[in-house]
Amino acid sequence: MASRKSSDKCKEGADKYSVLLPTYNERENLPLIVWLLVKYFGETGYNYEVIVIDDGSPDGTLEIAEQLQKIYGSDKIVLRPRPKKLGLGTAYIHGMQHATGNYIIIMDADLSHHPKFIPEFIRRQKDGNYDIVSGTRYSGDGGVYGWDLKRKVISRGANFITQILLRPGASDLTGSFRLYRKEVLQKLVEKCVSKGYVFQMEMIVRARQLGYSIGEVPISFVIACMENPN
Repeated sequence: MASRKSSDKCKEGADKYSVLLPTYNERENLPLIVWLLVKYFGETGYNYEVIVIDDGSPDGTLEIAEQLQKIYGSDKIVLRPRPKKLGLGTAYIHGMQHATGNYIIIMDADLSHHPKFIPEFIRRQKDGNYDIVSGTRYSGDGGVYGWDLKRKVISRGANFITQILLRPGASDLTGSFRLYRKEVLQKLVEKCVSKGYVFQMEMIVRARQLGYSIGEVPISFVIACMENPN
């Protein structure tokens, strides 16, 4: 059933979604996150590719990615490794240079972001014709599971202060599970100057400044038992 739907959508020349997966020491998590991506894209029939941007992981993540590429095909699993850790923003730029989709999905590879939400991201984008759809932990049924109180307070506090000072029109500024029109993400990455924790915040604030529309989908953010402390 899923394969028929998939072929029907491909015949229609449907949109294509490029999932950017920056990785560092994700040997244990990568096979499961890729399997889940293949599962949910296969069930919904949307055209996709998964671009793995590994930053020289010493644990053999790239070797696992090469095995996954043999299983699922080089058209679905695209490997674009880099020799060392060079930052999240440059990972997005590097991945976009090789993306063939007209929409980009960014997410973490450590299983904290569940691919089951991606079909809802896509439906939300299509329904509202949004430039960006952001997963939110702080609206509707969204939530955070596995964080200690200190981390929750820091994240909530950062969002609260930014809401008051900048009024970005989005409830979760520090999350990193989002869908972008490709040209929108390219423009935002060019404009952003921040690094680390505040990078995702600046992306949303600049999106509002540039007049881009933002939709939201409540998500569950889960700290997996295999989360890598690095």
